[in-house]
Amino acid sequence: MLQKYINLKSNKVELTPVIVFPDNPKVICLEPEFISPQDGAEKQDCELNAAERWIGRNAFSAEKNIIILGDDLFSREPFCKPALSKGFHFVLVCRPDSHKTLYEYVDFFEKNNDIKTLSFRKWNGRFHELFNFRYCNALPIKDGEHTLQVNWVEITITNASTGIISYKNSFITDFELNSNSVPFIVQAGRARWKVENENNNILKTKGYHLEHNYGHGDKYLSSIMVTLNILAFSAHTFLEFVDLTYRAVRQKSAARKRFFHDFNTLTKYLLFDSWQHLINFMSTQLKIPNSA
Repeated sequence: MLQKYINLKSNKVELTPVIVFPDNPKVICLEPEFISPQDGAEKQDCELNAAERWIGRNAFSAEKNIIILGDDLFSREPFCKPALSKGFHFVLVCRPDSHKTLYEYVDFFEKNNDIKTLSFRKWNGRFHELFNFRYCNALPIKDGEHTLQVNWVEITITNASTGIISYKNSFITDFELNSNSVPFIVQAGRARWKVENENNNILKTKGYHLEHNYGHGDKYLSSIMVTLNILAFSAHTFLEFVDLTYRAVRQKSAARKRFFHDFNTLTKYLLFDSWQHLINFMSTQLKIPNSA
């Protein structure tokens, strides 16, 4: 049912959408949406405004059954309604302290035994975990008439031996929840954390130096520098998908920083006719079997 997920993540400077896959360690960066004052706007720009602009600009892709993932910031009617109107789906974190009306309904239905549950046990490679779900369909996202109806699910994961809770969270979605769909919906919602590990952390600590302050300079310098970093990361990710020789060299180099160091050293002292010449040279010197 769920095939393609786009996670919206804000770092107060830009919105960084990435395509994530629950069972795949790689992410694919998309064009960022910068949080900056817009021409003619009277109010300061914000993350939600940036997200709405991104949705409007990418509405053409909604027909491909794209599911928007995001944190509690985005689980608001002013974001969810435009997303649905453009054809997107969503799985968004929904916390009790910021959705009082919705959780009042959850408490009411729970007292009347109308909250459905699902539980199963799973081995994680070290010990068994208990997955407990609570879910309910058609809850108002906020107070008021004609408010958007969403479907709510909560997950709690505990160590089957010790009873210690290792994870607890809740999400809202436009997908109908039942015993078959709930595990997949939650798996999708949890995949949003890949933007931290496989995207932001790599850009900041693995050789792209995005942790540097690009705020110095006139007008659009910082935006240009961030965009160039993201483009570089996107190009390298794309090459790992489609270029077997590049993939083999990267795997042999292990650490991404080491690969960049080797790359810089070679191009400093040697002249290569093309990118392919460089990658083939590295493959030969590393004694990698023909991977083309």
